[in-house]
Amino acid sequence: MSTATYATRTTPAGPFTAVVDADGYVLASGWTDSVDELLELIHESLAPSEVVEGELGAVGEAIDRYHDGDLSAIDDVPVRQRSGPYREHAWEVLRTVPAGAPVTYTGYAEKTGRPAAVRAAAGACAYNAAALFVPCHRVLRTDGSLGGFRYGLEVKRWLLDHESADLRLT
Repeated sequence: MSTATYATRTTPAGPFTAVVDADGYVLASGWTDSVDELLELIHESLAPSEVVEGELGAVGEAIDRYHDGDLSAIDDVPVRQRSGPYREHAWEVLRTVPAGAPVTYTGYAEKTGRPAAVRAAAGACAYNAAALFVPCHRVLRTDGSLGGFRYGLEVKRWLLDHESADLRLT
């Protein structure tokens, strides 16, 4: 029996919930107060048999620090997601896109080593269960518009503005 813990934090972008396994890995996260919504995103091979509300430890601290302006706080938080080889690789690549430097879907596909795989790269964003920690909000349409985001374009705009604040200060 595997047990995961979840908690919802209040953030400037809205309620943020994370589901964390017993080893401290984020299984799912996003700007929602519905743990059930997040549980649906977890791959069946990683799905916990029990989910309890509790403290998130280092993951919770990273969430708070990120929203308070420490944009690198999320970089080393461990994440567990499962899918096919390309999508898992694409999620790893997405974690290398720095805050304040969004890429286009085309640029993201290029970073994965498959420049023609723009739709597959977009699919990796769409099926990302660990929002924030795998920062799919940092991918934009070729024309610079926001594109989609599971938690709404207002949240995506807030995140991009939050991450660009440091760049405006330099």
